[in-house]
Amino acid sequence: MADQMPKVNSEFGARPKIEFPTEEAPKGLKAVELIEGDGPMVRRGDTVTVNYHGVVWGKEEPFDSSFDRHQPASFGIGVGQVIKGWDQTVPGHNVGSRLVVSIPPEYGYGSRGVPQAGIGGGDTLVFVVDIISTR
Repeated sequence: MADQMPKVNSEFGARPKIEFPTEEAPKGLKAVELIEGDGPMVRRGDTVTVNYHGVVWGKEEPFDSSFDRHQPASFGIGVGQVIKGWDQTVPGHNVGSRLVVSIPPEYGYGSRGVPQAGIGGGDTLVFVVDIISTR
């Protein structure tokens, strides 16, 4: 699984650099923990604070990045406040963890995509997520 996933170069807290493999995006929802945190575990229903960097599979420029804004984001996890791919992959990981997540359209923005952000309906999304806190 991990050999199909993009490589991420940088430390926790730093803007990630993503290198995509030559293969197509993996089928289904995939998450790899790049750094295992030692803080509290995120549970469904928690409010998490994260830094994230989102790109369309194979693209260089992010469609959204809290790293670029220098402002972490906070939201409820596992309760439908974010895309399904996040709700299903972030819970169960500890504060201090860095994840790389590959999210197919059915777990992202669906067949409509988000054209104004450059996300097509069939696009697989990749997020690098640093879990900063949970409550």
